Formats: sequence, structure tokens, C-alpha cells
Amino acid sequence: MFWGRLMRVLFIGGTGNISTACTKLALERGIDISLFNRGISPGEVPRGANLIRGDIRDERQAALALGRLEFDAVVEWVAYEPSHIEIDINLFRGRTRQYVFISTASAYQKPPGHYLITEETPLSNPFWQYSRDKIACEELLDRVHRESGFPATIVRPSLTYGETWIPAAIGGHDYTLIDRMKKGKEIIVHGDGQSLWTLTHNTDFAKGLVGLLGRAEATGERYHITSDEVLTWDRIYRAIGRAAGIEPDLAHIPSELIHAFDARIGAGLLGDKAYSAIFDNSKIKRAVAGFRATVSFDEGIRKCLDWFEADPARKTVNEASNRLMDRMIEAYGKAWP
Repeated sequence: MFWGRLMRVLFIGGTGNISTACTKLALERGIDISLFNRGISPGEVPRGANLIRGDIRDERQAALALGRLEFDAVVEWVAYEPSHIEIDINLFRGRTRQYVFISTASAYQKPPGHYLITEETPLSNPFWQYSRDKIACEELLDRVHRESGFPATIVRPSLTYGETWIPAAIGGHDYTLIDRMKKGKEIIVHGDGQSLWTLTHNTDFAKGLVGLLGRAEATGERYHITSDEVLTWDRIYRAIGRAAGIEPDLAHIPSELIHAFDARIGAGLLGDKAYSAIFDNSKIKRAVAGFRATVSFDEGIRKCLDWFEADPARKTVNEASNRLMDRMIEAYGKAWP
């Protein structure tokens, strides 16, 4: 209950990798949740959620779709540049008590100035435009909060995965990585495989995010929500192989060479995954009583493999990605005497 009634929350999006878990948990906790989405049919909406159909980037159309609705919290899952935030500010000023922007932990300073990341770590990413755009969104929200009290809360996920995709720095998401392992092909690991990384299961992230909803003390604040489990990339890929019953053959290739072959993949390495990412989660633990990530990566990746193997149609292999990885491995092999 919330001020004597159900808390009313709007998710802009709400059906993605991370947001789906948050939608489910919000419903389990009795929150009156609506999804603003233009790409799903009513039959795809989780039972108990409301669907508002519309294009959130068309301000006039979105205002008509929202009508007179007001919310205790609005969570923006699909804003990637300041122009998206500007529309949201116009739409939700005076309509919500809290506006939650899903940013990214890749916004934190790269290269890192300290091994332990807190919410006060500076934001700077000269390598990845995606991160710079998210930083610009945060800066806009900070300014509007200071100047007019717009009730913004900023949340920064790191690499957060669910059962419908394989989390990996290269060749993940679909079944391609597992297919390569089963065929005995080399698996690319960027760098020497010894940098430290944090992966978070979406059900753990959901506990933190849903716990922040409706909290007046969270406005004007920023939080990252991650697991406390830290693994090297070598251990991550070996855990994936272990879940598949395979000892993977790892090929260590510099991130710069990978970037030279594919700038999109390379930006995500040089602007994020090439560096160690260890998070101090004390702030979210103080804000949300009892928050703790409980799904280990061994357990989480087993759930992923179970999902893929439950239906042969899910075992899609990206042959273009396969060929690209083979070319990278061949080029790096030729560089050795």
C-alpha cells in the first residue's frame, strides 16, 4: 500500500531484458503498474499490468495517450539521449512524484581512477558514444532537479542479464557462443582475461529498483545496483562452458585489435569491459532494507542454458558473428612469430 492505496507506477518500456524482471516483481508486490509501449500487443502484456499504447518520442501523441493519468513513480527504460529526457520532463512534470532514469555504469570514468566504484566516481567516457549520451542525460536531469525540483532518481546498471541471453563481452546474447564451444572452436576473451568484472542477474537488480520506487528521499540521488560477486573474464567464460558441460578453448586477443575489426564491439570494450568493474553497493543497501544480490553467476548462467535448451528454436547462431570471430583469431595468430 502507498499513502493508503496501491502505488501507481509507469514503466516506459517494461518488456526488455532488465525491465521484464522488474515488471514481474512489481506485480508480485501489488504495485499498480502500467507499461507505455508501442511495440507489444495486449496479449504480450504480463498478467496484471496495464498497457498504454503510444510513441513516447512523439510528445503530442504521448500526452494524448496518457490523458489525465498521474503516477507515484515513472521509470524511463528507453531514453538514450538528452532530447528523449526533454520530452519526458515536459510530459511528467507535475504528473509524477518520482522520475527514475535508467542510465549505465559504463558512464563511470574510463580509464578508472580507482579500483572501487562508488556513486561519486566521476563520469567520463571518451571511448563510447552510448555512455557519453547517457552522461548528458544525467547532467540534464541534475540541472532540472536543482533549478525546479524535478523529482529525478538516477539508476546505473552494469552488465545485467536474464535467462533469454548469454552474457559475454563478445559473441553473447544468442546461442552463438555455446555453439562455438560445442564445436571446439576458440572463444575470444578480450585482453589477458584477468580483469575483474561484475555480472548481475536481472531478478537481483529488480529487488533494488523496485525497492526505490515511491521513495521521496531517493529523488535527487543516484544509485548503482549490482551483484557483489566479482569474477575474472576467464572465470566467466569457463563458468559458461561449465554450464554447457564443456571446457572452452580461450583465445586472448587485445581489445584494440578487436576494435580495429569491429568498432561497435570495440567501443563496448574500450569504453567499458576492458577495465575492472568492482562496485561498492553500500548506498543501495542503505536505501533498500535487506537488498542483497543472491543469484551467483554459476546459478544464473545455468538458468540461461536451461532456457535456450528447452526449445531448439531458441538456439539461433549468428554466422556473421562467427565469421568475424574467426577472422580476429586468424589475424591475431598471424601476428605471433
